Amino acid sequence: MMNIDFKIAITYLRSGLKQTIVAVLSIMFGVSMYVFINSFMSGVNELQAKFVFSSISHIHIYNDMPPDRSNIIALSDTVSAVNIHSPRIIQYKIGIKNSAPIIEVVKAHKNVVAIASEVNENVLFRNGASQVSGSLSGIDVHEEDNIFRISDFMVEGNWGDIEHRIDGIIIGAGMAYNLSLKMGDYINITTATGINKNYKVIGIFKTSIQTIDKTKAYMRISTVRELFSMNRDYVTDIQVDIDNYYNAQKVAADLAPYIAYKVEAWQDANGQLASADKLRNTIAISVSLVILIVAGFGIYNIMSMTVNERMKEIAIMKAIGFEGSDVMKIFLSEAIIIGIIGGTLGVIMGYGVARGVNHIPFNSAITKTFPMAYDVSDYVLGFIFAVVINFLAGYIPARKAAKVDPISILRG
Repeated sequence: MMNIDFKIAITYLRSGLKQTIVAVLSIMFGVSMYVFINSFMSGVNELQAKFVFSSISHIHIYNDMPPDRSNIIALSDTVSAVNIHSPRIIQYKIGIKNSAPIIEVVKAHKNVVAIASEVNENVLFRNGASQVSGSLSGIDVHEEDNIFRISDFMVEGNWGDIEHRIDGIIIGAGMAYNLSLKMGDYINITTATGINKNYKVIGIFKTSIQTIDKTKAYMRISTVRELFSMNRDYVTDIQVDIDNYYNAQKVAADLAPYIAYKVEAWQDANGQLASADKLRNTIAISVSLVILIVAGFGIYNIMSMTVNERMKEIAIMKAIGFEGSDVMKIFLSEAIIIGIIGGTLGVIMGYGVARGVNHIPFNSAITKTFPMAYDVSDYVLGFIFAVVINFLAGYIPARKAAKVDPISILRG
C-alpha cells in the first residue's frame, strides 16, 4: 500500500504540473550535457591515444648508457705528472646484443599483451639528387603491427608484403613526396659507415604525423641486421604494450629489476601527454558538474516557491496530526521523484545527442566521424548526481516546511 506522504507528494506534483515539467526539464538537460560532455571527452582521449600510440609504445626498453663521469687522473696508478688532452667517452655498447632473454622476461609478465623487437638506425635516403635524413626501422611484420597498427595507415601496397621481400621497403607518404617516389621505384640508402644499397618501394603509409611520414621507413629486421652487420639477436629497441596503458609506470617498475637496460613508461618519456589527458578529464568533469549544480539551484527555487505557496496546506496538515518529519518526507519525495524522472530522461537524451554527434563527419587518418565513447559509468554517475543534487536542493525548503507553526499561519 502506498505511503500517505508519498501519495500527497504525487498529488502536489500533478497539481503544479507546469513547475514539475520545468524542474524535470532542467535536470534532464543538465544530465544530458553531463553524459554528452564526458562521452565526447572520453572519445577525444581515446582518439589521442590512438594517435600517440601509433608512434610510441606503452613501455620502451633500450640501451641508455649513463654518462661516464670518471675522474681519469684518479684512476691512474702512477705518481708522475699526467697530461691529458681532449678526453672523450668511447661507447663500446650500442643497442641490445642479446635480446632473447629480455623478451622472455617481458613475456612472462601477466599484463603484457604485445612485444615488438626493432633495429632503428639513422640513414640517408636518396633518389637522384634529392635526399632525406631519416630513420630506418627493421621490424618483425606481425609484432610491429600488433603494437602500432601500421597496416591501418597504408595508402598504397600491403603491409604484409614486407615479410616476403628482402629487397622491399615501406616508406612514409611525406618521404615519397619529397623524394618523388612511387610504388615500384628504387630508393638508395646510405648508412653512417658509407654502405650504399638500393631497395624497392613496395608500400606507402600515412599517419598524418608529419615527422613520421617524412622521415620513417620500414624493412624486415633480418635485412636491416644484414645491412649493419649485426647478429640475429641484436636489437636497438624493444617495444611493449600492456592491457591498460595507464598502468605503464607500474609494469615498468616491475620489469626494471630483471632487465639490465632502460625500461621506460610512456608517461616518463611524454609527461606533457599524460598531463594533457588529466587536464581534459578535469575540465570535462568540472563543466558537467557546474551544469548539474546550476540545475540544482533551479530545483531549489522551484521547491522554495512550492513551499511558500502551500503554507496554509502545510499548516492544516500539521494541525490535523502530521509531524514535521512527515511534511519533510513529502517535499523530499517530490525532489527525489523529479530527480529520478529528470535523470532517466537526461541519460536517454545524452545518449541520443552523443550518437547523433558521433555520425558527424570528421576526417582524419584513424577516424571518419567525431570521436565518442560510451562508458556505462558516465550514465550511471549522471543519474546518481541528478538524484543526489535534487535531494540536496529539496532539503532546505523541506526543512523550512517541517518547521512551520500551524497556529501562526492559520491566524495570519
